[in-house]
Amino acid sequence: MFRIGDFSKLSRISIRMLRHYNDLGLLVPEYVDEMTGYRYYKPGQLSLANRINSLKDMGFSLTLIGQILKEYGDEESLRKHLMIQHAQMKEQEQLLQNKLSLLQTTIQQLGKDCLPMKYNVTLKEISSRYVASLRQIIPSYNQEGLLWNQLMEETAAQKLQFAEPCMSLAVFHDEGYKEADVDVEIQISVTGKYQDTEHVRFKHVPQLLVTSTIIEGNYDQLGAANEVIAAWISGNQYEMNGPMSTIYHVGPGTEANPDQWVTEICYPVRKQ
Repeated sequence: MFRIGDFSKLSRISIRMLRHYNDLGLLVPEYVDEMTGYRYYKPGQLSLANRINSLKDMGFSLTLIGQILKEYGDEESLRKHLMIQHAQMKEQEQLLQNKLSLLQTTIQQLGKDCLPMKYNVTLKEISSRYVASLRQIIPSYNQEGLLWNQLMEETAAQKLQFAEPCMSLAVFHDEGYKEADVDVEIQISVTGKYQDTEHVRFKHVPQLLVTSTIIEGNYDQLGAANEVIAAWISGNQYEMNGPMSTIYHVGPGTEANPDQWVTEICYPVRKQ
């Protein structure tokens, strides 16, 4: 058997962490000398140590590692844990990518003219229209594409005829901003008559008075655009009158390059 120092070298786990793993019941010494308190490990425990190292490198918490080790012989259970971890890390990867994109945009704007000068606010009427609509709770704002895919799949058999010009937009129904589980409705204007599907509803949307501005490029600019709209609403004695919406003149559905996106940000308003 190996004393804890030698086992530490072989397993690439520090002595401090080996003691911690013992306290947690993850990796318990094979033998502890009652007289000296020395801890001894057998060679076969290196495979367990390697499993722990591997799971830690994959980002699993020690609590979850303990649960996985108990079920390690169950291939389906292990696969389930690995798939969940993979999905969570992909989501974290996207969040990190969004932060990097914001940093890059901010760096590029340094030294340039004040951002608000880019945005012209317009008071306009959005005409009434007939739309295919799908409204659901989705995990986050950046997963809106799930709704568009579902709408197209459920209506494919009816061969929708889109209005000219066609208006594609999203309405954000939550009272305030949310970090998760957001209430989003998508609409696309159509002509003709169609049958509702399991989740898609066909309906008339009334005319709506809004203040709007255009952003060209990715959605990192939304905060700056909102500043300009807020100043306009306050300075012209209007007040907000309903949920925000975004009209996609050029969006992810038709253009892969975010630099080419053209999005109209709309806030319903009424005179104070």
